[in-house]
Amino acid sequence: MEVVPLLAHASATSVVAYRRGRPISAGEFMADAVRVAAILPGGAHMLNACGDRYRFAVGLAAALITNKVSLLPPTCVPEVIRQLRAFAPDAFCLTDDAASEIQLPIVRYPPGPAAPLDAWRVPGIPGDRLAAYVFTSGSTGAPVPHAKTWGRLAQSMRVGAQRLGLDATRPCTLVATVPPQHMFGFESSVLVALHAAQSICAEHPFYPADIASVLAAVPRPRALVSTPIHLRTLLAAGIPLPAVDLLVCATAPLDARLAEDAEQRFDAPLLEIYGSTETGQIASRRTVDGAEWSLWPSVELVARGDRIWAQGRHIEAATALGDIVEITAPGRFLLRGRTADLVNIAGKRSSIAYLNHQLNAIPGVLDGAFFLGDEPAHQSATGIARLGALVVAPGLTVETILRQLRDRLDPVFLPRPLLLVDSIPRNSTGKLPRAALRSFAARG
Repeated sequence: MEVVPLLAHASATSVVAYRRGRPISAGEFMADAVRVAAILPGGAHMLNACGDRYRFAVGLAAALITNKVSLLPPTCVPEVIRQLRAFAPDAFCLTDDAASEIQLPIVRYPPGPAAPLDAWRVPGIPGDRLAAYVFTSGSTGAPVPHAKTWGRLAQSMRVGAQRLGLDATRPCTLVATVPPQHMFGFESSVLVALHAAQSICAEHPFYPADIASVLAAVPRPRALVSTPIHLRTLLAAGIPLPAVDLLVCATAPLDARLAEDAEQRFDAPLLEIYGSTETGQIASRRTVDGAEWSLWPSVELVARGDRIWAQGRHIEAATALGDIVEITAPGRFLLRGRTADLVNIAGKRSSIAYLNHQLNAIPGVLDGAFFLGDEPAHQSATGIARLGALVVAPGLTVETILRQLRDRLDPVFLPRPLLLVDSIPRNSTGKLPRAALRSFAARG
């Protein structure tokens, strides 16, 4: 059985993290992990709700040391917590939020520094140990768990670090705008640091000024781990941006023009990661070099019926992709849209991703999202579903936007209604939750 070290850092003095610009050593990290492990209750399932990324990593380590499984739902709203209790009745919650109202037995992250350990030792974790359940939203809205073992997570992150050019001899500090509970944030801002001897940034900046401030507070080399919507907002803010050495982006395909702008503004390469909660990271590309994706070694895509399946290497089980994929060569592919995003109106087909791309390409549109209404109010007199759109575009009128869209889209895909809004209620990874979308759609 493979045993995988909890940390890849070479010595007790290696820097594991930065908080408010202060370096935190591997020795401190292990002391914190041992201290938190000592206060965890007997339940086998721990909801890690720590917002501080360093404390989240400590909680993950404490759970691994005590053979507990971390639960990582995308949100902690009351309904999701009720569903988690049904899934794992022994679950408890580790949190660093003094005002947390999560309806589980609460363990507060202890304040102050931990007492130093007598000796520096990194524990080995069995590779087949179940490390975490990450969750996707099922068709009924109930969270669907996906098991992740420690060894397979390590396999993925070692390759990921190589693809990103991360070097343990010159560690990079990873500043991320995505939460650690999301699969992309979990992998690219926490796990890659633990398995490839990089440094975690404890802060979770969201607003442009905060992102710039946090970046400036950590030493180079430093990387920004983000999403298309966060990058778009950051670049549109027009503020001075600290130099970075790497940009990493995921959660949705990035527009080539935005990627080029980001590389120019930061004077750094931008690499996109492709993956899913089910598969983990499986491919990457440098967007400005072309649209093709390159698979991780030993991962393969296989056509079965009308779906493409990913299998091999670190993927826990062969998984049908939710995307429409065109395999272009061994180990290479193109994305043609989301399976769930396909729309067929009056016999004509398109995808929500393509429509969103055209909408956001209109000068003056800061953010925009199409949606397919499923309520009677969003059907034509013939009963055919129709599209709507939410648009953030100060200074533009509905008529101006529709006129631009007529030059880009078939008339059947023009949104009815098109709603001008001050902001689109995206979640922390830039996605638009279905419940929020429906509340907006009801206005039309």
